[in-house]
Amino acid sequence: MDANGNGKRGLPKLRDVLHRQRQDSDGGQESSDLDFVYDDADTHANEIAELYSYTEQYELQLNLKAFEDQMELYSLRPLWQNLTTEQQKSIIHKLLDQLEVSNKQVRMKAARCILYLAQGCWAEVQSDKEQQEWSRTNVMLLYETGTFAAFVELLNIEIEDSTAANSAMRKLAVSLADSVDLRLILSVLYIITEVMREESKDLENSPYKASFETFKEELSGIDTLRKLKKKYREEAGLTTDQEDTIEVTKNMRPSSPPTSAADLLDSQNQKRNNRPLRRSLMKQSSLDEPLMGMEFEGGEGGNNSSNNEGDGDMMMFMDQSSLSQYQGYFEDQNSQAQPRPSTPQPIINKGLPWTPKVRQKDVDMFLEGSRLKFVGYKLQGDRESLAGLPQPIHEGVNILKRHMYTSLSEIQIQKEEEIARNPMSTEEPLIRQTPTEILYQAMLPNLPQYMIALLKIVLAAAPTSKAKTESINIMADVLPEEMPMTVLQSMKLGIDVNRHKEIIIKAVSAILLLLLKHFKINHIYQFEFMSQHLVFANCIPLVLKFLNQNILSYIEAKNVIPMLDFPMCVIGDQPELTVENLEIGDSQNYSWRNVFSCINLLRILNKLTKWKHSRVMMLVVFKSAPILKRTLKVMHAMMQLYVLKLLKMQTKYLGRQWRKTNMKTISVIYQKVRHRLNDDWAYGNDLEAKPWDFQGEECALRSCVDQFNNRRYSTAIRDEELEPVDTCATSVLGANVELTDEFKQHYELWLQQEVFQTNINWEELLENSCEI
Repeated sequence: MDANGNGKRGLPKLRDVLHRQRQDSDGGQESSDLDFVYDDADTHANEIAELYSYTEQYELQLNLKAFEDQMELYSLRPLWQNLTTEQQKSIIHKLLDQLEVSNKQVRMKAARCILYLAQGCWAEVQSDKEQQEWSRTNVMLLYETGTFAAFVELLNIEIEDSTAANSAMRKLAVSLADSVDLRLILSVLYIITEVMREESKDLENSPYKASFETFKEELSGIDTLRKLKKKYREEAGLTTDQEDTIEVTKNMRPSSPPTSAADLLDSQNQKRNNRPLRRSLMKQSSLDEPLMGMEFEGGEGGNNSSNNEGDGDMMMFMDQSSLSQYQGYFEDQNSQAQPRPSTPQPIINKGLPWTPKVRQKDVDMFLEGSRLKFVGYKLQGDRESLAGLPQPIHEGVNILKRHMYTSLSEIQIQKEEEIARNPMSTEEPLIRQTPTEILYQAMLPNLPQYMIALLKIVLAAAPTSKAKTESINIMADVLPEEMPMTVLQSMKLGIDVNRHKEIIIKAVSAILLLLLKHFKINHIYQFEFMSQHLVFANCIPLVLKFLNQNILSYIEAKNVIPMLDFPMCVIGDQPELTVENLEIGDSQNYSWRNVFSCINLLRILNKLTKWKHSRVMMLVVFKSAPILKRTLKVMHAMMQLYVLKLLKMQTKYLGRQWRKTNMKTISVIYQKVRHRLNDDWAYGNDLEAKPWDFQGEECALRSCVDQFNNRRYSTAIRDEELEPVDTCATSVLGANVELTDEFKQHYELWLQQEVFQTNINWEELLENSCEI
């Protein structure tokens, strides 16, 4: 034993080696709390800057040249700011007329002029703020004059032309020049959309309120989803007081990452040093030995150190102020004048951040199990009777019902089950022709192909993907016609390529998440249809592959050249581009778009796996636990929350040894994630569960989804004999019936035989018909 109580002199050396290994694996980085705020999008300036790649910077001057030529054609000075509003509208109308001519060059030149206007006439301004103001003003004029609809039509024409050209000739090397016209049209549409979205935040005080009141309904982000959910829950007769995840996580502090092996060795050494102190503190407790044993159960275990990374530390349950008081009390055991530590002050707002929830299914299972145990029989469908059950069971049922939460999905599923049981008598619910419903109907025939295409884009843009010939080229809008010849040009292109991939991941992850959320609110089976095709297209392993990287390096990536961002690259005198300028990067300690992408992918993974045992087993099979634990190193509460949710749902399948060596992770899950009463996630063992045990759930779900789609959206001809029969006399007698020519010729004969010669009690007949 040395002076510090270490039994082996080689232990500090081993600790240093492990510490160095940890630094090598993590890139020597230290995580700090991120001030990242999750929102629909980044700042308006950053979103506009991300529209343009650094390679297409020269095209900005082409827009200015097209505008100057057009103004010269109109015999006007090329100064947009000097024109009156009426003159500006007149010029826009003339440009829109040129968009309809057959000559493509004339159309594209007019489109360039409109793009220059949407960009804020940057050649006439002196600052970024002035450029944004003119961009906003011009976009409002463009939208009022119908420019958005005109460019949608122009986009359809360009897509048809591009499809025909691609089918006629396949180019081996696709570059920036091959998508000039398409990018020009999309740029105008995007700028109008982004400016209108930004303006919609201040709708009440906007002088252009009437211009985009209806346009705002299509910009469906966080606020719109929240309002739709509240509206639909009110219509279904459900409570609307819901805890918003984003708002709750704003008040949560991120948890420290799981302890590494080196830190465990340090903590064990410290515990050895303080062992006499701790025994004197707890010597009167009968729980002394079990607690001391639990303190050392957090060491490395198993063959895979990354999978069984120890993080056990029972002292985390004591507040830091309490520990410091006890430490001061026992620092000098010989001093009799040392006062006893005062009672720790209670921590304000100490408690769990979420209100517990219970499903109706959980209440039914609790009642069924209790009745079988105490009474010996079931009461199918009875959710109220508590006869024969002891008082504690009564209290348990009351607690469960008090925390019961009914989701929109449950109501929609119940309605679908009722329609399936009684297809003739159950009335079909009215289908809202919302933007989400219209989009789903349009996507339905090719939705599987759309999901595969989006996931292929994510795969091609993921940093963990190997460099190889991909089936989809995502670099066509970045690579120049002539490859770089100097080191500076190569560095610039390399940053541009990495930046382009990050923007693609950000966009696709947001698209997938928004589609899932809108479909789920609109109808649960629309959500399930999309979810199943994402799972079939290997979305779960793809997201895990994306997260299986040095996540701290990814969120702190500096793939940006501020001096080349729009509009800085065209306003004022431009400094010379050097290698030193390229390496400056952004001053922020994280990349907004990369943190945004990671949170979106984690949310998608949660939505795909929640309450789906077969998909949770996929997380286990693909060894997601160590990948997710490394993601906890990012010190952001919202991101950690979705990681902890994914860990919670698979904890029971990971086994007792994993839980034993990951006690800190278990404790953080308990503190941060919502509790589901009666859920045995932390102690249940499903080690004997087989994959085929859960295949029935997916098959049953697929059957329900197919039945839903066939009933509501199938265009196949229906068998009239299987259609419901109208038995109401009022509607039948009031319907227009087309009589045949033969019946009209023999009408009098039919009247004589069927009416005059037959005694009919019409009152009784009508009464029987109405009862039916």
